[in-house]
Amino acid sequence: MDNTDEPSYIDYEAFLDPEFSPTTFANSLVLATNNPSDTPLDLSTPLSRVLFDVQEIDTHIDNLTTKSALPLLEYTQENASSATRLLQETESQVASLTESYKRLEKEVIERFQAAEEVRLTAERLCETVKLGRAVSRCLLLGRQLEGQIGEMTGTGSGAPKKEDHRASVRAAHTLISLRQIFAATGKGEEGEGLSRVHVIQTLQSDIVANAERTILSRAQQVVREFSMSSLLASSQTSSNTSNTAQSSTYAQSEDTKSRATSALTALYLLSPVKSQSASFEPTLLLSALQSYLQTALTSSLAALSRALATLPTLDRTLLEIAARCQNIVALETLLASITPPPHPLLQTQTQPPSAPTQPTPPANFLAPLLTHLDTSSLPSYFWRSLAGSLSARVQDIMARGGVSARTLRSNRERVREAIRECVSRGNQLPEGAAVKRDGKSGRGGVGAGLGWEREAAVMVGAVVGILGR
Repeated sequence: MDNTDEPSYIDYEAFLDPEFSPTTFANSLVLATNNPSDTPLDLSTPLSRVLFDVQEIDTHIDNLTTKSALPLLEYTQENASSATRLLQETESQVASLTESYKRLEKEVIERFQAAEEVRLTAERLCETVKLGRAVSRCLLLGRQLEGQIGEMTGTGSGAPKKEDHRASVRAAHTLISLRQIFAATGKGEEGEGLSRVHVIQTLQSDIVANAERTILSRAQQVVREFSMSSLLASSQTSSNTSNTAQSSTYAQSEDTKSRATSALTALYLLSPVKSQSASFEPTLLLSALQSYLQTALTSSLAALSRALATLPTLDRTLLEIAARCQNIVALETLLASITPPPHPLLQTQTQPPSAPTQPTPPANFLAPLLTHLDTSSLPSYFWRSLAGSLSARVQDIMARGGVSARTLRSNRERVREAIRECVSRGNQLPEGAAVKRDGKSGRGGVGAGLGWEREAAVMVGAVVGILGR
């Protein structure tokens, strides 16, 4: 309101107060027009007051509108004109931006979309080519593995009639190469996505698994049948042997060592590698060798227990046991002479700094076996293990009594000398078992009957010591 407006009795400040409450205002009107003690309240008077105020405000608005109509119209017209000019300018700018966007879309966005399609196509083609190369390499290795298995067994097409035991080592290397590809399944690695290819699944189940079983069974069979002692053969032939027979024995010994070396190497290569351990432990090799020793111990214990109960067979039995120990001495010499071949899974040169430390390979095949058995030599382990199990068998024979116990007790000295002779023979290296090192003939293990007195004392104590009680 300007100063020319007529004065009004309406309290505009009360209505414009932010804390104005209609309920409080109505209550004040009712109290102003009635006595608090009146039972029937007169609401017509406050209602008339409110209606009169509304009418007064409406009249005031009409007066203001009538007086200010022309300025309001001019103000509205000016605003409309300004808005029209702004709209025209804005439309021209929007049209320019629209045209620029269309040109940008045509020159950049559409080209980018086409380029993105080309990039995606090229990326998928690269993945396809990479997967195809990996599949091709796996199939090539699978065909190579089949040929090597055929050479090893002498049954494959185009394979020689004679079995080539060295093919087992080559097949083991091929299996390791396939294992490396199948294990490299990380992002960007060679084996990524191979598990989804059906031909690779068939390769793994039909060729790789069967080939691995064949190699392991052949290698374990060679280890089980390892024998170089000629004690039993010499006891059945005359002392006059020809040069031809000696040459044949030497050739057989060399062939036995060569076969055993190939079998042991294959077991070493196919043993699983655990990156958490500090040194590599060839579990398949150790299992085969421990099984060989356990078989020799079990057979010797059973045979010697029967022989002690029936003394006439003692000499033959002790000869067999000495032959088994000579085979163990020859095996120890052979194991000590074999240097482990480079294992692809133990190569640390290409490992990144953040990769876990790979286990180190052993110095030779004998070291992990001695560590596993917790012994200093295999003959010592054989005699001490045999003596430890033999005491109970001798006690059983003596506890049963009878002719066997009396005969065994009366021939105590003979048994003593026979056992000492058996240990002495058993610790000798068989002929042809020596391994050449640096052009010279070398011996490994106990060998040549040296250092067998303690083992002989242990064996004698396990039998004769109980007889003297």
